[in-house]
This record gives sequence, C-alpha cells and structure tokens, in this order.
Amino acid sequence: MFSTIKKWAEFVKFSHTVFALPFALAAMTLAARDNKGWPGWKTFGLILLAMVGARTCAMAFNRIVDRKFDAENPRTADRHLPAGKISLVSAWTLWAVSAGVLVGAAYLLNPLCFYLSPVALFFVCFYSLTKRFTDFTHVWLGVALALAPIGAWIAVRGNVDFTPIRDGFALPLMLAIIVVFWLIGFDIIYAIQDYEFDRRKGLHSLVVRWGPQNALRAATLAHVIMMLLLALFGFLANFRVAYFIGFLLIIVSITFEHWLARRRSLNWVNNAFFRLNAVVSLVFMTVTLAEVAFVGFRFDR
Repeated sequence: MFSTIKKWAEFVKFSHTVFALPFALAAMTLAARDNKGWPGWKTFGLILLAMVGARTCAMAFNRIVDRKFDAENPRTADRHLPAGKISLVSAWTLWAVSAGVLVGAAYLLNPLCFYLSPVALFFVCFYSLTKRFTDFTHVWLGVALALAPIGAWIAVRGNVDFTPIRDGFALPLMLAIIVVFWLIGFDIIYAIQDYEFDRRKGLHSLVVRWGPQNALRAATLAHVIMMLLLALFGFLANFRVAYFIGFLLIIVSITFEHWLARRRSLNWVNNAFFRLNAVVSLVFMTVTLAEVAFVGFRFDR
C-alpha cells in the first residue's frame, strides 16, 4: 500500500504542492484577519482539499500531454508514463478524480468558488500546452499558481471584494503578482536543464529564446521585482519584526538559488528549484501566520 501511495505521489510530484499552498494559506489568514476572524476548520480543510485537487489535476495533465516528449528526453525518460509504471487510463482517471475534488471542494466553500472552479482548471491545465506555441510559458505557470492566494481569499470572503485597499494596493492581488514573478524566476532556472532538448524539438521557453545566460539575467530581474514587492507587501499589511526577519531569509534563499544556478553544474538545479523555493514559500507562510496571530487571531470557532 505504501509503495503504491509513494508511486502516485511521485507521479504528480505531490511534494511540490508546498510551492503554492503556503501562499494560499497566507491569503486565507489575511482575509480572515480583515473580515470576521478565523473562518473555521471546515473552510480551512476545504481550501486544503481544493489546493491538493488543483495541483494533482495540473500535474497529471502535464504528465499525460508531455509523455511523448518525456520519453525522448534522457532526463525524463524514466517518468512513470513513458517507463510504463502507470497506465495512461489510470493517469486520466487520476486527472478526472482530482478535477472533481477541486470542483466539489469549491462547491462546498461558496457559490462563487464553484462558478470560478472551471476557470481555475483551465489555467492550471492549459499551462502544460504553452511550451508548444509561446516563449512565455513561465508567465502562464506564474498566473496558474497566482490563482491560489486569490482563490483562498474568495473562499473566505465569498466575493471578489479585495478590500482593504491600502495606498492603492489590494493585498491579495499584490500577493498574486508576487507569486507570478517568483514563478517566472525559478521556472526559468528549472528550464535550463532542458535547453538543448527543447531547442532540438522546437519547444518554447525564454531559455530557448534568449539562451541560458540571458535567461538567467531575466530570472534575476524577476526575483528582484518579487523581493521589492514582498517588502512593500509587508509594509502595507502592517507587519513588523517577524515578517522582515523572514524577508531576510527569503533574500538569502533566492540569492543562494541564483548562485547555484550560475556557478554549479546542472545537477544542482533541482536543489535550487525545490529545496530553496520550498524554504521561500514556507518562511513566507510562517511569518505571515505569526504576524496575524500576534495581533490576536482568534481560534475559538
């Protein structure tokens, strides 16, 4: 049983759920802070369920539509579908079930979440097709993951009222933009691994369009913008010491990620991609929760 669970978790890279989920939970706590307090464990659980469903659906679709490219790429030839470890029918079944989980959780959250769930499904799945026709596939991925904090906000509020707006900035929308730039930066780094393969096969990315070195400069610029927005976000959210200590840790992680990408061989890319970005998202969630709790977040419902 455990080996089967492990196989399916590896198929959809379940551990990578840690990227988007912390931003969704941070948005949930901010929406609750400025609304009526803790939204309740039911809402919390349904947000988790919706996030896992969306992430699993997106990854299953990615593995299905990319299976032929994966079989031809030495780096990915051992993935479950090209290696025959999982059948195509089983993969499509997982995709359908996880899509149903997202829609079902959205239905139980509130009507607006339910009505918008097909939009979320479109974005998280369509990203996997973008490498076939646009160099800006990284932006599509950023937009797909940026839906997580917006969705969590709507799950708590039940509407698209993104107030309070401080100094002209709506916090959840600002958080979504931060996620977009964060994703652009680290997805460019990840795409460097497949530069030669993608170029031969006519697949698109900014790495193919600009070359690895210029693409890395674009990734650096994206992460500089992200960090500037993170600092502004902390000020606008009235956060204090805990947040900015976490902000410094995020700067160190992002800086180290780029150092690894530039100075080490490509086998270090997975360290830069997964471990350090997991640190970024988890630190952001932790300090956001700490700041909200510090001003008296109530867990009595």
